[in-house]
Amino acid sequence: MVIRKEQVMRYAGTAIFVLLAILWVGYGRARSFQGTAASEGTAQPFVIEYYYKTKWGHADEFLALFKKNHYPVLKKEVELGRMLKVTMVAPRYHTTEDGRWDFRVTIVYKNAAIANDNFDSAALIKQLYPDQETYKKEEQRRFEILDAHWDLPIKDVDLDTR
Repeated sequence: MVIRKEQVMRYAGTAIFVLLAILWVGYGRARSFQGTAASEGTAQPFVIEYYYKTKWGHADEFLALFKKNHYPVLKKEVELGRMLKVTMVAPRYHTTEDGRWDFRVTIVYKNAAIANDNFDSAALIKQLYPDQETYKKEEQRRFEILDAHWDLPIKDVDLDTR
């Protein structure tokens, strides 16, 4: 069987056409996925839980400093529309030391994009706390009395879907 140059060119042209079609469809699907992911990032609230474990005997001091220096900044961000809600809970009973935490602050951001946009709150802090020296000293103390701190982005799990 002899394959002519014309046949090779026709097969090559067809193969290139099919390859380009596959690439084009894949590109379209990728763009569609990116658009969906981007719209989900801006359409859905995004929740992060912030856990604080204080050194023994310092929970009340931590709470007082949090309420004085950090909570007003968070409330201002709610007023600006960046966050929808800020709440804090404390466990009613104790757990083992390795699983212990003293406060959980839950922040519901407007969306994932805002939660991850590297917002600089320095201007808000300067506005709320003109005495920056005292503010910085108290914030340093708030973190000195922590044993641990971690942030946990969470998502809802729909138990009714398969």
